[in-house]
Amino acid sequence: MNAKAQAVIATIPMQEASLDIWTSKYQLKTKTGEAVDKDINATYERVAKALSEVEKKTARDKYMKEFLWALKNGAIPAGRITSNAGAEAHKPATSTINCTVSGSIQDSMNDILEKNHEAGLTLKAGCGIGYEFSTLRPRGAYVAGAGATTSGPLSFMDIFDRMCFTVSSAGGRRGAQMATFDVHHPDVIEFIQAKREDGRLRQFNLSLLITEDFIDAVRNDGDWHLSFPMTRKEAEEEGLDLSDTTQFLYRDFPVQDGYVVNEEGKVACRIYKTMKAQFIWDTIMTSNYDYAEPGFILIDKVNQMNNNWFCEDIRATNPCGEQPLPPYGSCLLGSVNLTNFVDYPFTDKASFNYEKYRKVVGIFTRMLDNVVEINGLPLAEQRHEITYKRRHGMGILGLGSTLAMLRMPYGSSESVEFTEEVVREMAVEGWRQSLVLAEEKGAAPIMEDEFEVTPKMLAKCRDLAKDGYKVGDKLKGKLLHAKYSRYMQQIGQIDPELVAQLAEKGGRFTHHTSIAPTGTISLSLANNASNGIEPSFSHHYARNIIREGRKTKEKVDVFSFELLAYRHLVNPGAMPFSEEEDKKLPSYFTTSDDVTPTQHVDIQAAAQKWVDSSISKTANVPTDFAYQDFKGIYLYAYDKGLKGCTTFRFNPEAFQGVLVKEKDLENTLYEFTLDDGSKVTLKGNEQVDYDGEIHTAANLFDALKEGTYGKY
Repeated sequence: MNAKAQAVIATIPMQEASLDIWTSKYQLKTKTGEAVDKDINATYERVAKALSEVEKKTARDKYMKEFLWALKNGAIPAGRITSNAGAEAHKPATSTINCTVSGSIQDSMNDILEKNHEAGLTLKAGCGIGYEFSTLRPRGAYVAGAGATTSGPLSFMDIFDRMCFTVSSAGGRRGAQMATFDVHHPDVIEFIQAKREDGRLRQFNLSLLITEDFIDAVRNDGDWHLSFPMTRKEAEEEGLDLSDTTQFLYRDFPVQDGYVVNEEGKVACRIYKTMKAQFIWDTIMTSNYDYAEPGFILIDKVNQMNNNWFCEDIRATNPCGEQPLPPYGSCLLGSVNLTNFVDYPFTDKASFNYEKYRKVVGIFTRMLDNVVEINGLPLAEQRHEITYKRRHGMGILGLGSTLAMLRMPYGSSESVEFTEEVVREMAVEGWRQSLVLAEEKGAAPIMEDEFEVTPKMLAKCRDLAKDGYKVGDKLKGKLLHAKYSRYMQQIGQIDPELVAQLAEKGGRFTHHTSIAPTGTISLSLANNASNGIEPSFSHHYARNIIREGRKTKEKVDVFSFELLAYRHLVNPGAMPFSEEEDKKLPSYFTTSDDVTPTQHVDIQAAAQKWVDSSISKTANVPTDFAYQDFKGIYLYAYDKGLKGCTTFRFNPEAFQGVLVKEKDLENTLYEFTLDDGSKVTLKGNEQVDYDGEIHTAANLFDALKEGTYGKY
C-alpha cells in the first residue's frame, strides 16, 4: 500500500462491534474479569510470545519480533489461538485447536456413549467437533443383544445435541458440531428433514456425504438403493446369499470389524429400500431452499484430492466444513487479511503487493507450525494425530473487501483470476516453507514411516503401477505424499524442483491451506473486512451475536471495511451512512445480493484448486430467488470440482441467520402469543422489553421457538 493511503487507513477507528467482539472473545482476562491484555496490541504480543517460546532459546527474540510484525501486517490466527495461546495461567484446560473430528462411531451402545464422553471433553476444551452418524444401524433394525429394534441414528444425535447444549465451551463460546451422513443410509430422508422440527439438532450443522454414483443416478434418473451392513454373524446365522444383487450390495463403509468385506475392501450391505435418486435429490434441494441444510460434502472428491490419500479415509469434517479430517483428526487455523496488501486502493493504480504478502505467509507458516507444540488437546488420540501429521489450515479473509479496493466486482472474470492467483501464491510459498522447516526441525513423523502398497492404493493412484510398484511394496510417506498425491502434483507444475525435494526430504506438515468462514476474527481484528472468501454481506447491516449471559442473540450494527476505507480515502467527512450514499457507491462495491450463485461457485472453484483441505463458503441467494433456478447450484458445484457446497436463503418462517439486513427484518412480521392467549404482531426490527432485557422481535421469536431462551 502506498504510504499515504496506508497512513490514512491505519487511522480508521475500530467499530464498536469489532471492539466488543475482541473484548468478549479474545481479550485475556483474569478469573475475576480484570483485563490482562490492555489492548489489541497486547493480545498480539501475548500470542507472538507464546509461539516464539517454541523456538530455541537463542532465536526466541528474533522470532518474537517477526511474529509480532506479521500479526500487525495481516496474519490473524484463528480464534482458539488468539484466545488461548499464552493464556495457560488463566485458562489451563483450553486448546489452541479449532477443528477436530471424532473417532468412527461403532454401532454399539458402549461406543456411542464413549464417543459422547470424548466429545464433551473436546467441546469443553473449546474445540469444534464433527462426526459421521451413518455408521449406526437404521431405525427399526433389530438389535440382537437388546432383543428389540433400534430407534436409529437420529435419536442418538439428539443425545450429542443435548450434551453440546449443556457443555459450556471455553471463553463463553458455544459448542460447535458437524454431523455428516451417507446418502446410502436407509434413514437419509429423516436426516435431510431433521431440522424441520423446531428446536431439534440446533447445536449441529448437517451435511450429506454425496458420492459420484449418486450424482450419476440423479442425472440418469436411476434407482437408488438404501443399504446398511449386516454383521458377519448375521450373514452366517441367516445363511444369506450375498451374491443376490436384488437384496445385497457391496459399498465403501468406514467400519469393517465384524462385517463381511470383499477383496476390494468394500462391505456387504443389505438393501432396505429402493427409490428414485431424483426423489432424494428433490428432497435435499427443497430442504436447502427452505432451511439452508443439509450442506453437501462431495466425499469422493475429498478423498481423491487428500494429500494423505494413502493412509486416510475421510468421512467427516469440522463444524464449518473447511477441514475434512480422519478419525481423531485435528487441525489449527489462521487467515491472512488481504486488505493489508492493496497499494493505491480505489484508484486506477490499485494493485496487490505480492512481495509483502509472501513474506507474511512465510512467517505465518512457521507460527502455525509452532501451534502444534502447544495444542492443548484433551484426548491422546487427537494429540497423536496432530503431532504425527502436523496439518494446519492457512487461508484468507477479506477477499470481497480487497476486490472492492482493487476496483474488481466480486464474481467478475478478473476477480476469479485474482482469487486463483492469490491462493496459489499462498500455497506455493507455504510448501517452500514446509521444506525449509523440515530441513531445520525435521519432517512430520508420517513422512519417514513406511506404508505397504495395497490393491486399494493401486486403484486410487494408477501412477504407482506405471512406475512399477506392486502390492506388498513398501514406500515412505514422503514419497506417497509429495509425488503421488493429486494436489501436490499440481504444486509440481508450478515448482517441480520443490516437489522433488519434498519427496526426497519430506515436508514439515501434510496440509497447509484451508479457507475458514472467519466470522468473528473478520469482524473484530480485521474491523469487519469481508468474511473468508465471501463478498461483503452488505455495507450496513445487523449481525446477531451470542453474548455470554444474554438470553437471546444481540443485534449489532456494523459497516463494511471497504466502506470505512472509501470514506477515509475518497469521501471524508461524509454524514452517517444512508441509502442515498449506498446508491452512489461505485459499481465494484459488490454485496452478496449482487452475486449470482454460479459466480459464488466460480470463485470457490478458483480457490479450491490451490487449497489442499477445503473451503467454508455459502452462496447467499435472495429470499425471492426462484426454486427452479436454485436447484441447479449443486450440480454446477459438482461439475466445477468443489469438495462441498452450502447455500443460504433468508427464510423467516424457518429461522434467521447470523447476518441480517434491516430491510428483511422490517418486512418480516412475527406473531407472539401472550400468557392470556392474546396475540401481538411485531416487525422483526422492533425493540421488545421482555424479561428484563431489550431484544429485537426477530431474535426473541427465534430463541422462544428454538427452546433456547434463558438457556444460553
